[in-house]
Amino acid sequence: MSVTSDSETTAEIGRRRLRKEDARLITGRNHYTDSMSRVGMLTLGMVRSPVAHAKITRLDVSAAKASPGVVDVLTGPDLADSQGSLPNAWPVTPDQKAPAHPAVAIDEVVFAGEIVAVVIARTAAQARDAIELVDVDYDDLPVVVDLEAAERDEELVHPDLGTNTSSVWVFDSASAGTGGDVQQAIADSDVVIERTLYQQRLIPSFMEPRSILVDPTGDRIEMWSATQIPHILRTMLSMTLGIPEGKLRVTAPDVGGGFGGKLEVTPEEVITVLAAQRTGKPCKYTETRSESLMGAHHGRAQVQRLKLSANKDGTVTGLDVRLLADMGAYLGLVGPGIPVLGAFMYNAIYKFPAYRFESKALFTDKVWTDAYRGAGRPEATFAIERMMDELAAELGMDPLEVRRKNWIKHDEFPFSTISGLEYDSGNYEAATDKALELFGYEELRAEQQRRRESNDPVQLGIGVSTYTEMCGLAPSRVLGSLDYGAGGWEYAQVRVLPTGHVEVVTGISPHGQGHETGFSQIVADRLGVPFDNVEILHGDTQVAQRGLDTYGSRSLTVGGMAVVAAADKVIAKAKVIAAHMLEASEDDIEFESGRFGVRGTDQGVALGDVALAAFAAHDLPDGIEASLDSDATFDPENFSFPHGSHLCAMEVDTETGQVTLRKYVCVDDIGTIINPLLVEGQVQGGLAQGIAQALFEEAVYDDAGTLVSGSFVDYLVPSAADLPSFITDTTTTPATSNVLGVKGVGEAGTIASTPAIVNGVLDAIRHLGVKDVRMPCSPSTVWAAIHDAGSGATAEAPNVQTARGDQS
Repeated sequence: MSVTSDSETTAEIGRRRLRKEDARLITGRNHYTDSMSRVGMLTLGMVRSPVAHAKITRLDVSAAKASPGVVDVLTGPDLADSQGSLPNAWPVTPDQKAPAHPAVAIDEVVFAGEIVAVVIARTAAQARDAIELVDVDYDDLPVVVDLEAAERDEELVHPDLGTNTSSVWVFDSASAGTGGDVQQAIADSDVVIERTLYQQRLIPSFMEPRSILVDPTGDRIEMWSATQIPHILRTMLSMTLGIPEGKLRVTAPDVGGGFGGKLEVTPEEVITVLAAQRTGKPCKYTETRSESLMGAHHGRAQVQRLKLSANKDGTVTGLDVRLLADMGAYLGLVGPGIPVLGAFMYNAIYKFPAYRFESKALFTDKVWTDAYRGAGRPEATFAIERMMDELAAELGMDPLEVRRKNWIKHDEFPFSTISGLEYDSGNYEAATDKALELFGYEELRAEQQRRRESNDPVQLGIGVSTYTEMCGLAPSRVLGSLDYGAGGWEYAQVRVLPTGHVEVVTGISPHGQGHETGFSQIVADRLGVPFDNVEILHGDTQVAQRGLDTYGSRSLTVGGMAVVAAADKVIAKAKVIAAHMLEASEDDIEFESGRFGVRGTDQGVALGDVALAAFAAHDLPDGIEASLDSDATFDPENFSFPHGSHLCAMEVDTETGQVTLRKYVCVDDIGTIINPLLVEGQVQGGLAQGIAQALFEEAVYDDAGTLVSGSFVDYLVPSAADLPSFITDTTTTPATSNVLGVKGVGEAGTIASTPAIVNGVLDAIRHLGVKDVRMPCSPSTVWAAIHDAGSGATAEAPNVQTARGDQS
């Protein structure tokens, strides 16, 4: 990697600080849930269905119960009166169909991997042995796997619902008053591009598998879980199981990655609580990697039917989106809302006069889908960026020329989009110009032309993706208008201790992003205290009693702003005491660099001195409490809108289909940068994840509903050796929706890179008649696309080996 800018400053904000967390995390002094134990702790093992859809006709657990070390074996009927139904917090339409979702199946299974019994044993080995002794008979039922077949309702996942359609959600610019009628726009246009694009299923593949430990003590429940959402989890478990929130403490200790995959209330969490309650003993469950792949929720899984219209000069006149969204067998916590989030981003950075979006949420006999890094926004960006390339190809224009013709100019902000959002700031021209300079665009185009003219077997393609996203999820009033079950505010508390050190409590719950470091930098600047004197407390509902956790790039834009608000309250409280100590009027007190001074004099006291005076409370002004503790919530008035330009050079061997990523350049505008090192880490990881969708990863089910990519041998997560060094850089247009000017970066790389890569692959082989390649662009898929286009390639697909094995 090379980084071409360095915003090193003497202030903490903008400084390249190494992460506070790393000393603990990289020396094995971390606290992951599976590393924890309690005296007398029992271990859970899950018996999972091997079939996708069936009636359970016999379930015999007698042999398992008699197995050494087994304390109990629980079935669905055993838990029928206590397990409730797992929650869906986002009913996107009033008539949304939602089947009951038991943690343990009672009499029928609807996906392979669904839990049918739970073994409670003294050791993990005893639990594994007993799982093999549970005898289950299944009477197979018709299986619905294909999304387009699900739409036809030929077979039903939940026959009692009478359809596989859970909901249909529609946005129409004509009825919303944000634009014209899309059908009329299409009818009046010179060019209409129609494509059906496929977003394959993806598995979050977090580094740390899910793990839960529950300790019942009297009438209280303590839970540790590898979750992104301890606060939401506590509330949802209270509602589902009837446990008063005050008697349920949820802690997310060190959590090894989430990517949206831990934004869920899981069956395993419900089961572990119930097992602990029934046995009266601490119970722990840690999934195996195979269980994680088949039992944790998946992401993406959409069919996008698109129609884009334009004039001959490349001006887009309308976009019509018909989406099929695979919900899987049940509705996840926010699953139905994922395509709805995407609905607002199909217009991306462009000015469309007409737009219509329709999403049909469908049930299939597969594990349910829910949030996955970007959650709706990558799908939307992929669709529009692919279509802009298709339009450019149709008109014989450079793909960047088409984009420039349609994007919002920097002097047009704030800009109201056709989907109803207001973009506050942006400069697409600056980011693109910088990316082009770093990439060497013209030189690579010239090389591409030479290769085509010489009929080189390895062709060169250039991929373009100019994206924006909405971050800082989310203004509560917006979530309310979309029928989401909660708000989008965040909470923080700032406490100045008598020693002058500062404790910050945040409702944000990190899982690898570096929050402790970034938040410390913000507080250090705001209060004028040393960076090392700031401690960040998080992830424990007893410590941070309020919060809405981490997802949707909201940590800085919402959580960071709550910290700023709490810190400002501390300054205001301290100012009164400082004025009293200095025998001056409050109006004459100034605060700068951690010190209160009397305007026009050299008199002053440090914030730490004021904190000590408040602690001693010997001589406080009347009516002033004896502490500088302050708390605050922050609810954003608007989203933030990072954007950027990503360019890649792709080499495609037309004889084998082998794809090689030769060069990748991105310039992202994420507003104010708190810590460039954190940003670079987030961008690097995001790029790897987005490129993985384009080239490597896919959750594949066979016709019987069996997950055939159920291990990392079949589900190809790329390693560092599979990726080149990236060239990353930034431009800065501060957000105007928060005083920090931050926009969010956690999902940028993932959102932008997938369409850039696929556009690059297509650009390399479009002259051979190829108009689309389904993801992942494996050698066999690319070779087949070339062959099907009649390029004269060999009839038999070659066996191509990647660095880590056969992708074919």
